[in-house]
Amino acid sequence: MAKTLWIGTRKGLIPVRRRNSGWEIGEASFRGIGVPMVLPDRRDGRIHAAVEHGHFGSKMHVSVDAGATWEEESCPAYPPKPDGVPDTICPMSQEVIPWTLRKIWALESGGVEEPGVLWCGTIPGGLFRSDDGGKNWNLVEGLWNRPERSAWFGGGADWPGLHSILVDPRDSRRVLVAISCGGIWETVDGGVNWNLVGDGLVAEFMPPESAHDPNIQDVHRLHWCLADPDQVWVQHHNGIFLSRDGARTFDRIRGAAPSDFGFAVVTHPHRPGTAWFIPAERDDLRIPVGNSVCAMKTTDGGKTFETLRDGLPQEHAYHLVYRHALDIDEDGETLAFGSTTGSIWISGNGGDRWERLSSDLPPVYCVRFS
Repeated sequence: MAKTLWIGTRKGLIPVRRRNSGWEIGEASFRGIGVPMVLPDRRDGRIHAAVEHGHFGSKMHVSVDAGATWEEESCPAYPPKPDGVPDTICPMSQEVIPWTLRKIWALESGGVEEPGVLWCGTIPGGLFRSDDGGKNWNLVEGLWNRPERSAWFGGGADWPGLHSILVDPRDSRRVLVAISCGGIWETVDGGVNWNLVGDGLVAEFMPPESAHDPNIQDVHRLHWCLADPDQVWVQHHNGIFLSRDGARTFDRIRGAAPSDFGFAVVTHPHRPGTAWFIPAERDDLRIPVGNSVCAMKTTDGGKTFETLRDGLPQEHAYHLVYRHALDIDEDGETLAFGSTTGSIWISGNGGDRWERLSSDLPPVYCVRFS
């Protein structure tokens, strides 16, 4: 059972701890500073936090005492661009894609048998690996140097962003990553070589001749069931997709109501056909459908969906839930999500009933159980 929910916000990292009487919001670390990503490492109990210091840029901090104190640790940094390597031009803006760290957008731990391995996804689309618990980081050049990178472009962000990292619990050398907009990539050798996967995804915002190109897909979030990693769920800019062969091919899920647009998805850790989404009105609106907040749940692989509204605001609501702002605990029943308007909800029964813990927080970037 989860003990702490970590909430990364625009103004600090806020712990919410389980007490006998319920959940209690604690004092923020990094008060007033943005925390786009946090990683509670279940292998050693350390907590890694990405912190955005305004003019000073991104920094990494680690806590070994459950967030009571923090120490600065090494931060991923792009190596100098080699002489003779041409600039990569963003296909949409026609501007040069930077060769420098703009945002830490994903943090994940390696497998249980590789205690020092950490993975970090960034804007402008680079993946980093640490083999010593975050003391040193190396750009994964096998992905960064792929010629297909020249076609990647930003979705909601200005530059391509690597936001989803999945480490296969059966074989830690197999890792899936998702890029907006750059599709889904797979390595089976720990990051040395990469293959583009994701046949069946459809980018309806592209011309018809390019809509099925796996390399330009705008995957909003990638998630899988730990008990069956061959079943991979995608919340895409153009709908919900499910793979049953480890992300090599996808089928589009139809009939999700009130909307198949959104940013977040989580999967039950033990039941691969069960997943939750937070729907919104698509594209330029990005608000709850009918200004009414709900979660969607499927228990049969997307054949049917249940709309979960109990405890959520049903009128005059303008909440948007970012791709990392929905999480599920390892018990498969405790879920939490936070919104751009500073609300945080939690459910202890699979989303059937939600409790709002606060409506006074800063905009929520991510939530993670530990």
